[in-house]
Amino acid sequence: MTTPLRYGIIGCGMMGQEHIRNIALIDEAEVVAVYEPDPSMRAEAAGLVPGLRFADSIADLLAMEEVTALLIASPNYLHVDQLEEIARTRPLPVLVEKPLFTDPDDARRIARIEADYPHLIWVAMEYRYMPPIAALLDQAEAATGGIRMLTIREHRFPFLEKVGDWNRFNSKTGGTLVEKCCHFFDLMRLALGSDPVRVMASGGQAVNHLDERYGGQTPDIWDNAYVIVDFENGARAMLELCMFAEGSCYQEEISAVGPTGKIEALAPGPGRFWPAHLGAPPVPKLIISPRDPKGPRELEIPVDPDLLEAGDHNGSTFYQHRFFAEAVRSGGHPHVSLSDGAWAVRIGLAAQESALTGRAVLL
Repeated sequence: MTTPLRYGIIGCGMMGQEHIRNIALIDEAEVVAVYEPDPSMRAEAAGLVPGLRFADSIADLLAMEEVTALLIASPNYLHVDQLEEIARTRPLPVLVEKPLFTDPDDARRIARIEADYPHLIWVAMEYRYMPPIAALLDQAEAATGGIRMLTIREHRFPFLEKVGDWNRFNSKTGGTLVEKCCHFFDLMRLALGSDPVRVMASGGQAVNHLDERYGGQTPDIWDNAYVIVDFENGARAMLELCMFAEGSCYQEEISAVGPTGKIEALAPGPGRFWPAHLGAPPVPKLIISPRDPKGPRELEIPVDPDLLEAGDHNGSTFYQHRFFAEAVRSGGHPHVSLSDGAWAVRIGLAAQESALTGRAVLL
């Protein structure tokens, strides 16, 4: 028999609602309760789940016996406090959104939770499960003979509006290279099978949000960066980020190169943001370029339309939930541990320090 998963969700903004739509597609899984302080977001959640219960606090949510798994999709700066409350009160299997934390001092708190927590905690890193990126990860070793250089380029639209505009300020997000780019630093470690030793970066705020004011304050969130990361095994990786590049054909382009060839993954951004005057959105692709006379091979990797409708991440949120449910039911391990989530944040924080000081940061 498949053990039913009954989720309690902490935070039901844009990403929390995407999780709700994807949980609805998982066999024997449902959302039964939500803790969300904002009335408009509660109304959105109620529209997605008939009969949904609402908690007045996290303690109230944890007291609901029907809840058997938890999802944290609250603002970044709340994650660690909420994980600690769960650990103290009623530990359950948890899927916690990225970034895992925003303050360097929180790394110690995460390590204590990881050492003592009796259930699975999985850090949400959706980009691992985007079909073209998953295909690249699966085939990279055979295509490249071992990756020696990895390049990730994201050209996309600016940060969207969030409740309370918390994502406009470094103090609440951890900064763009943590908030947005921890996904990519996680992919670097995963693809290269190694930990970083040195980070060099240049970044800043060039275009976005400069004319906005919140409580008299101007947003300080960055909108562009280059980051170079050297790894323990001698490989190196680079991230190129631009967040004022609306209408780019592909939002993410990942290239991995080794002694025997090259493999690339091309992933479009969310269809709902694709400019209508450009026609149909592009299909995700994988391009394999071996060092032989055959030349490059280009494969289209279409995504189920129902999964595209359920979220903004090329179906990856669904696949992540399916793997999470399998791990909970089987007593398995998370694909993305607290340690993995902490590494992704640590690289982002180091990149921001490097960009601010003009110096390489050693890890």
